[in-house]
Amino acid sequence: MQTTNEKIGHLIYQIRQDRGLTQAAFARKLGTSQSAVNRIEHGNQNLSLETLGRISDVLNKPLISINGGAINLRIQGGQELSGTIEVKTSKNAAVSLLMASLLNKGTTRLRKMPRIEEVNRLIEVLQSIGVQIKWSNDNDLEIKPPQKLNLDSINTESARKTRSVIMMFGPLIHMFSEFKIPYAGGCKLGTRSIRAHATAMEELGVNIVAKTGHYTVDASHKHANDVVMYETSDTATENLIMAAARFSKPITIHLASANYMVQDLCYFLKKLGVKIDGIGTGTLTITGVKDIRKNVSYAPSEDPIEAMTFITAAIVTNSAITVARSPIDFLRLELLKLKHMGLKFKVGATYKAENGYTDLTDIIIKKHDGTLIALEDKIHANPHPGINIDNLPLFGAIAAVTKGRTLIHDWFYEDRAIYFTELRKLGVNVSLVDPHRVYIDGPAKWNAADVTCPPALRPAIIILLGMLAAPGVSILRNVYSINRGYEDFAKRLNSVGAQITVMHDL
Repeated sequence: MQTTNEKIGHLIYQIRQDRGLTQAAFARKLGTSQSAVNRIEHGNQNLSLETLGRISDVLNKPLISINGGAINLRIQGGQELSGTIEVKTSKNAAVSLLMASLLNKGTTRLRKMPRIEEVNRLIEVLQSIGVQIKWSNDNDLEIKPPQKLNLDSINTESARKTRSVIMMFGPLIHMFSEFKIPYAGGCKLGTRSIRAHATAMEELGVNIVAKTGHYTVDASHKHANDVVMYETSDTATENLIMAAARFSKPITIHLASANYMVQDLCYFLKKLGVKIDGIGTGTLTITGVKDIRKNVSYAPSEDPIEAMTFITAAIVTNSAITVARSPIDFLRLELLKLKHMGLKFKVGATYKAENGYTDLTDIIIKKHDGTLIALEDKIHANPHPGINIDNLPLFGAIAAVTKGRTLIHDWFYEDRAIYFTELRKLGVNVSLVDPHRVYIDGPAKWNAADVTCPPALRPAIIILLGMLAAPGVSILRNVYSINRGYEDFAKRLNSVGAQITVMHDL
């Protein structure tokens, strides 16, 4: 009869194999020896809760559930950062590519995918309806669809943990005349309607009705038609692009988002044979392919939001670091604002991302020694090429280290600005004007604090960044919302001098 250690060891072995990791590669990620991994997998080593937690983190799979399995961070703040940190591939592009893989009846290989909770939840959703998905070396995902998807078995719990599930509308209208998918979840940012998605689909003859716990979609009268977007929404644009990708008649989308994840989706669909004109503009013309059956490989570009996050980490800690593989065309306005605040930085020569299209560069951030000045004008986001909506909260942390008053206008989400007030716990002077606007008066007198993570990704990140700046020991509790969008975030920050310890609730 197997001992408990042997059972756990066999489970670890199975998950490692499923992830496509050799013992040596797993040992490197775990920070131990291959012989230690061999002992663990054969049940010959006692495992502490801390070790089990670390193994769970590396494998992106919870091995045990302890008091809900909450993961917390202990931050020793006030540390100066130095060195180079490399940006990983884009969360938002990754989730749209996972949904777009449903359009392809062949095998899709997505390269260098981020191992984050948002991706994990969508994989669980896709697997539950019959899609075969396997991780392999270098964070590649191999995706093979079944002959027919089984929507009746959809993993409702996983679907409701991510808003990205609504991007199933576009692909599925070509496979079912009627279907249901669960309500979308994700970040808690007030009432987030699907009006932009529904009105766009209506122009294609598709009717979406929200009912208790799910959306009901009637695609029995679908047809090709030009569409004016109700708003320049990233995900609604992606949904419509995926819907258009299987119509052989050209469809023109007006007021489309030109953001980075939309461009990545277009480049991927071009590899599947879809013709798309106007990539990078607000007008897209798409000539689809009725039946797509290709074996294809594609790598999304790096994440401009992650690049801006590391830039912000350097600023709030008054540090000099290099943020490598930054997608420069989606950071230009943010960098211009920082330049006018007095930040010194250098942008290196450009080179191409693995997708062959996106320009990357290494950005060298220099110490500011407390000389940054607040901008006189408000800081607000706009669709690309404006300040990215997901980058706007980062300016809250940046404003905290500037001299003067900054007005941040977060018009897009009705409740997100309220989360800025959590910075008060770290010594930041934040005045809430209304649910969309805050004043931040700097420079802050940072202090350590014990804070429960906000249930939204970007507000959670600015709390963590503030804790990096605050001298002393801070605790950030239940960081699932951060793990939704950032891979190995604590470990990577530690690689440039942060002191963050991952802790699991007992």
